[in-house]
Amino acid sequence: MLEQDIRRLTAEVAAQGAFVQSMMTEIRKVIVGQHQLLDRLLIGLLTRNHILIEGVPGLAKTLSVKTLSEAMDAVFRRVQFTPDLLPADIVGTMIYNPRDGSMLPRKGPIFANIVLADEINRAPAKVQSALLEAMQERQVTIGDTSYPLPEPFLVLATQNPIEQEGTYPLPEAQVDRFMLKIKVDYPSRDEERTILDRMTGEDLQPIRKVASPAEVAHAARVARMVYLDDRVKDYIVNLVQATRHPKDVGLDVAHLIQYGASPRASIFLTEAAKAHAFLKGRGYATPEDVKAIGMDVLRHRVILTYEAEAEEVSSEDIIRRIFDTVEVP
Repeated sequence: MLEQDIRRLTAEVAAQGAFVQSMMTEIRKVIVGQHQLLDRLLIGLLTRNHILIEGVPGLAKTLSVKTLSEAMDAVFRRVQFTPDLLPADIVGTMIYNPRDGSMLPRKGPIFANIVLADEINRAPAKVQSALLEAMQERQVTIGDTSYPLPEPFLVLATQNPIEQEGTYPLPEAQVDRFMLKIKVDYPSRDEERTILDRMTGEDLQPIRKVASPAEVAHAARVARMVYLDDRVKDYIVNLVQATRHPKDVGLDVAHLIQYGASPRASIFLTEAAKAHAFLKGRGYATPEDVKAIGMDVLRHRVILTYEAEAEEVSSEDIIRRIFDTVEVP
C-alpha cells in the first residue's frame, strides 16, 4: 500500500473513530479504572466478535457492559445462567395461541445488540450450546423459521474463577469461539477510593447516547480496512505456529503444551490488531498492536499438559516466553 493511501486511511479512521472518545468519556462517568476491559469491549464491537470475561464478583463487569450499551443506544439484555436454565430461555420458543389454535414465535433475550451471559459456566451443556450456536451463526431457529440476530451483535460471557461447585466448565472447543478472554483484576487503592465516593454519593451522572449501532457498524467496516503489512502477518503466523511447534523457535516447552492455538487465533490476532490500531487512530497496524492484544487472544487457546499444572506453569507463562522469543519484524 502506498504511503498516501495509508495517510488517507488514517484520516478516515480518525473521522469514523471520533465517537470512541465520546463513548469513553460517558462510560468514565460511571466506571473507574478498568481501562483494558473497556478497550477490549470496543475491540469486540469493532470486530463483531465475542468476549469471555473472567473475574471475581464485584469488579464492575456487568456495569461496564450495561454502561457501554447505554452510551451507544443499543438494546441490552442480561441473562443470569443457572443450572435449571433451558435453551428456550435463551433463544425463545413457540407459544400456543388459544384464540385460533396457532403457534406463535416468542423471541428470547438473545435478540439484542449486546447480550451479557452472566456466569455462563453455571448452565448445563445444552444451554451453552444453544448460546454458542447463535453466536456462530448469528441467527436463531424457532420452530421452522430462522430469524437473523440484530447488528451489531455481541455476546459477553462472564465466569467466576474462584467458585467451581455447581458449574459446567466450557469445553476447549467452545471457549475457542470467543475472540478474547479477559481477566479482570481488583482496582488499585486510589481507584477503589474513587469508586467509594462515586457509588455512595447522592447521584450518578446520567449517560448520554453518543453513538448509534449504525455508526458502530460503519466504524467496524473501516477497522477491517486498516493496513497490515505482510511482515506483520508473517509475525502473527509465526506466533501461532510457535504455540504448536515451540522447538522451531528454540523453546523447550513442548512437554508442557497439549494443544497449541487453532487457526482461529491467527484470524482473531489479525482482526484484533487492526481494531487496536483503529482505537489508537492509525490506519495501519504494527507488531506492537499484536503484542498489546496477543495475551487476550491466546491465553484460552494454549491447552497445557498435566505436567505443566504440576510445575505450576500457566498458559500465560508459555505465551510470554513465545512473545519474548519470536523475532519481531
